[in-house]
Amino acid sequence: MRLLDAVRLAFQTLRVQKLKSFFTLAGVTIGVMFLIAVVSIVEGMGSYMENDFVAKLIGTNTFQLRRFPSISDASASEWREWVRRPRITFDDAKEVAAALPPGAMWSVESSDNIAIESRFSRPRELEASAVDGDYFRIRNMEVAQGRLISPQELAMGTRVVVIGQEIATRFFPRLNPVGRTLKVGGTSYEVIGVAAKQGSIFGISLDRFVIAPATSPLQRLVNPHGLIDGMKVKMPTTEGMFDVRETVRQVMRARHKLRPSQPDNFVMETSESALEFWKKIEGNLVIAGVILPAIALIVGALVIMNIMLVAVSERTREIGIRKAIGAKYRDILAQFLVEATTLSIIGAAIGVALGIILSQAIAALSPLPASVAPWSIVTGILVGAGVGVVAGVYPASRAARLDPIVALRAE
Repeated sequence: MRLLDAVRLAFQTLRVQKLKSFFTLAGVTIGVMFLIAVVSIVEGMGSYMENDFVAKLIGTNTFQLRRFPSISDASASEWREWVRRPRITFDDAKEVAAALPPGAMWSVESSDNIAIESRFSRPRELEASAVDGDYFRIRNMEVAQGRLISPQELAMGTRVVVIGQEIATRFFPRLNPVGRTLKVGGTSYEVIGVAAKQGSIFGISLDRFVIAPATSPLQRLVNPHGLIDGMKVKMPTTEGMFDVRETVRQVMRARHKLRPSQPDNFVMETSESALEFWKKIEGNLVIAGVILPAIALIVGALVIMNIMLVAVSERTREIGIRKAIGAKYRDILAQFLVEATTLSIIGAAIGVALGIILSQAIAALSPLPASVAPWSIVTGILVGAGVGVVAGVYPASRAARLDPIVALRAE
């Protein structure tokens, strides 16, 4: 039997035995569908992490000095060691800033949830940040209304704030917030600017912030006197980044009086280090995501094998006739093997289509990004074909070994 004849027979089986074909294809279809969906989500998240998340969290040509990493899968013992580390201080930041080369920008930041209210809304606890240095330039922040905090206001600790779009909408509904008063931790601040819309990360709004000078009263509410959460340093280009990080490292080691044999008790996070952390998560997601499709594919393979065994029993007389007129072992083997593989590929193709629809639905209805990778479609079809081959070997071999005389006597 030619290959096309075997494929045609497979389609004929699909058309004639619809219910049986549905169960034959279901396992492979479900397995490939989840495979495509999982790969699409992991691919989408990977692209989002590299192009958006890290850029928004840390920034390009930028590193941040912190007591411990902002993103980590650290163990409990590591966390206990980290919280014993000395806090970073304004004095640390001043010495680091003094050691930076010309052209480098720096900023300090301390943040916490603080009670915020206006005369137009009830008080809510939301994130407020006390900043200094080149904070707005490093974040490339633009304003939609008003202006940013000037260097003079930062230095003098003037009671002014720049707020995000969500804060403006929540506390000044249908009003222009610029020039109005916002109470932050019970202290009145003048709103001088509303930042341009920042968007969101995984459904978490980036427009829910209040920014005030680090020397304003807000600093006492977000951190004890003289302490900061962290410091950012941004260079004009990647050139010399390693040397600058090493300079900052030496300044901090000297500030913390560390001996040469002692490890650093602070971290300097870069976009690369954040991406390395994501790669670890991505690997675990892929492993976890492959388990569910694998279970469905194993079930699908068992179903195909059993359906094909039933088909061999039902067509025993047909096999006997074919052998009687000259069909060889390899012809019968190929017939049932191609039939099983064709059915499995059809199930895989349906699974690919459903997987693409599922991944797009997840992207539309949830914060998870999804991106269908072309290689995942090819992989899905190849996996389906592989399942068909594996599941069809035993029934095809059993059919091919039938004695023609015994087969012809079969009812």
